[in-house]
Amino acid sequence: MFLLTLIAFLICFSAPTTGSQPAQPAKDIPEPPVVTPAPAQVQPTPPPSDAVVLFDGTSMDAWQHADGKPAQWTPDGKKDGAMTCKPGSGSILSKQKFGDIQLHVEFATPAKVEGEGQGRGNSGVYIQNRYEVQVLDSYQNKTYPNGQCGAVYLQHVPLANACRKPGEWQTYDIVFRAPRFKADGSLEKPGSLTVFHNGVLIQDHVEIKEPTGGGDKGTGDGPIHLQDHGNTVKYRNIWVRPLGSK
Repeated sequence: MFLLTLIAFLICFSAPTTGSQPAQPAKDIPEPPVVTPAPAQVQPTPPPSDAVVLFDGTSMDAWQHADGKPAQWTPDGKKDGAMTCKPGSGSILSKQKFGDIQLHVEFATPAKVEGEGQGRGNSGVYIQNRYEVQVLDSYQNKTYPNGQCGAVYLQHVPLANACRKPGEWQTYDIVFRAPRFKADGSLEKPGSLTVFHNGVLIQDHVEIKEPTGGGDKGTGDGPIHLQDHGNTVKYRNIWVRPLGSK
């Protein structure tokens, strides 16, 4: 009887556990090929007529910090029509929340190269304050592939490295389909992301596995979140087209 009990105990505690494990940097996988995109546009592309404009260079009224205080990032008026992350002030969130969307964002990592890897031009675009498309200066800057520019952070490596040079304007065009949940809050259907970086397809309807970093696990609409990661990344021409349920 003692022997049988001991065997049962060992089986129980040596069996592999189930459930999702936290996503980790993947260093031993192939890097995506480098693709040279079309030259950067000096002036931003005007939004379509039905877009919700979140930033046009003139006002930060559509944005706030997580605590509800006014956004402290710095707009530069008519110079570039841009706002610059103010390191240490915290990430900013759109006041408006969204479900399924088409999102356009233009960004520029610092022209003066400082640091390397994840310390170089780091920021991020979070959809619904949950799912991050990484912003990073990945132009001739090696890091783990599932954390480079265009990665769905720690979940999906981009199909290509389509980065422009530091300081040049770049674009993300993102189609997001939100996860569907049952009445009890359990997942019915995973969400997905399609991402074009500088006109190059880098994420092709990839399935969202979990919120980035184990963060907000809410089931409703959420804001667009631009990350303060300590680098003076610029953003401009941010607009959203809400999409009907598919």
